[in-house]
Amino acid sequence: MIRAPAEAAGRFLTTGNVFMYRYDAIDRQILKERVAQHRDQIERNLAGELSDDELRPMRLQNGLYIERHAPMLRVAIPYGQLSSAQLRKLAEISRRYDRRYGHFTTRHNLQFNWPKFEQTPDLLEELSTVDMHGIQSSGSCIRNITTDPFAGVAPDEREDPRPYCEIFRQWSTFHPEFTFLPRKFKIAISGSAEDRAIIRAHDLGLEIVKNPEDETGFRVFAGGGMGRAPMIGQIVRDFLPRRHALSYLEALLRVYNRYGRRDNLYKSRIKILVNSLGIREFTRRVEAEWAYLKDGPSTLTDADFDRFARCFTPPPYEILPEDTPSLTEEAEKNGAFAFWLKYNIFPHKIPGYAAVVLPLKAMGKPPGDITDIQMDGLADLAERFSFGELRVGHDQNLVLANVRRSDLFILWKALRPLGLSTPAAGLLPDMICCPGGDYCGLANARSLPLANAIQERFSNPARLRDIGKISLNVSGCVNSCGHHHVANIGILGVDKNAAEWYQVSLGGRQGNRATIGKIIGPAFTPKEIPDVIEALIDVYFENRTASECFIDTLERIGVEPFRARAYRGRDKSKLARIDNREPSNA
Repeated sequence: MIRAPAEAAGRFLTTGNVFMYRYDAIDRQILKERVAQHRDQIERNLAGELSDDELRPMRLQNGLYIERHAPMLRVAIPYGQLSSAQLRKLAEISRRYDRRYGHFTTRHNLQFNWPKFEQTPDLLEELSTVDMHGIQSSGSCIRNITTDPFAGVAPDEREDPRPYCEIFRQWSTFHPEFTFLPRKFKIAISGSAEDRAIIRAHDLGLEIVKNPEDETGFRVFAGGGMGRAPMIGQIVRDFLPRRHALSYLEALLRVYNRYGRRDNLYKSRIKILVNSLGIREFTRRVEAEWAYLKDGPSTLTDADFDRFARCFTPPPYEILPEDTPSLTEEAEKNGAFAFWLKYNIFPHKIPGYAAVVLPLKAMGKPPGDITDIQMDGLADLAERFSFGELRVGHDQNLVLANVRRSDLFILWKALRPLGLSTPAAGLLPDMICCPGGDYCGLANARSLPLANAIQERFSNPARLRDIGKISLNVSGCVNSCGHHHVANIGILGVDKNAAEWYQVSLGGRQGNRATIGKIIGPAFTPKEIPDVIEALIDVYFENRTASECFIDTLERIGVEPFRARAYRGRDKSKLARIDNREPSNA
């Protein structure tokens, strides 16, 4: 069921001091055979021996889509951890097979948007040389498992979730029973007091917790998700001992695989099953199924957990002073550095270290895009400043997780020529945005031009500091790849009389109090959206207290003042017909 890591030392990548799971000979043989299979399938398709419909489920198993303008290949980055060697390989592939850039998604994946169909086997073969692939990045399977980008370094962490992510990855990758589920299935794990992985908005969310006897286990959430029918997951089990994790997950997935709807694509996700059965009945069925599996061969031992945990041994931290007076001095002399230091630095559990957030939200660039030059440069900086390792977050940003605080000013100066020193983490320009109608055939509207217009309107650093922490996300269709549902301000592209319009929702929130935002009324034109955002910010300024961020003020005074300002001057008869559902048009 689970192949334990080799007992011998050297479980880490040989290029750089990266402490992460390393594929062994068996892993690499599987990838080699998978590439050969894909090559044969593509060649047969090009020769007319395998139809496009026959090829589709097989190519999706390797992350290959056919998008609006070209094929798109999605590369899995399990639980968001990358080595500098892997990032350099992605840069090289972008030059050889694409247009010298890649696009990071909200599931720790990287997409190549312009590969040639016939070259995708060569691309996958190149990826396999650094233990990368497109498996679990598409199809009706268990998708790439995600977690907190600060895993292993967060001060509020109860336990590092990455070993559990790797266990679940190995268990789920080729599980024969779950290869063709009713629909895709997304799992997220959080090991910290504050949820930074949005576990409550996933098909299955796992929170690492302790019981009164100090045993490690999981609080299990099921039935969350965004998309056409957004829902917050409900607790299926308040405490699941970790030794039973695999058997319980198998029971839960069996219930979904058996009872999940296959007759309607829009009602096939587990959230629909949980909602239709009710959480009590769904839990009853899971527990009944688990009775056949509990204490069986998939039961994990402490030795199993210890072996996987050794794959994520902390890097060789130095003993450093907690205070760094030089940082304060540099910040006093350089306002831009002070701005970056305030918003892009995350605290670290080791004194003298910090985690650095690198927003991929440069002005005029699609959120999540990164060039080959940036990838190569960042790989160098990761080796120089962060033990050769990087993280990918669901917010389409990157993280250097282990930077000495004394190096922050030097790092900031090195990031500036790469265009990676944007001080925007958590501020209004730091929006999640899907590729939208510019690339995706499912989209009703374009997302990227709208995101760019908002960035241009709100580009003044002083004003951004005044606005403070706020989330604004953009999706081009109801699938919610831009996570607009859980943003303080969500924007959804809709189709209205063959024109692009945008619905606005308010009140979404991530974290332990995850909430789905509510649509405030009829859709707006693209030109109106920046003015609408401006109006919403004005209401916040007029009503906030000294300590409140946007979502706090919104929750205190309610949506109505914001809604009234957004529609000021609009036809009141139209505003009376508000529909808080998300139809395919506005």
